[in-house]
Amino acid sequence: QVKLTETGGGSVQAGGSLRLSCEASKSLHNAYCVGWFRQSPQKEREGLATIDSTGDTSYADSVKGRFIISQDNAKNTLYLQMNNLKSEDTGLYRCAASPGCRQTSSQVLRHITEEWFGYWGEGTQVTVSS
Repeated sequence: QVKLTETGGGSVQAGGSLRLSCEASKSLHNAYCVGWFRQSPQKEREGLATIDSTGDTSYADSVKGRFIISQDNAKNTLYLQMNNLKSEDTGLYRCAASPGCRQTSSQVLRHITEEWFGYWGEGTQVTVSS
């Protein structure tokens, strides 16, 4: 079992930055694929950024060039640095982990269901005002 806890959300004006953190209860290094997802009442859950078991990363077109996913294996923590935020970035941000994953980061980005990942955090709210 893995418990994931997100922090770092908040309210920010358009153009601003936030860094989200996702602390895991155990090491995810090399054995999991991990990612950040966004959901809002108006939209379907969207995969934003992923890291596969080799450390390769992928991004959704909507955040490419603005968001950076990274992980600190010593701290069992996944990060999402979000820059140049836009009002459409508003939503609940959740991290997820898939144990034993052998897919590439781009393949992982296409998965958005609770069942495929297995472990999800409760989320942290991000609100961007224009």
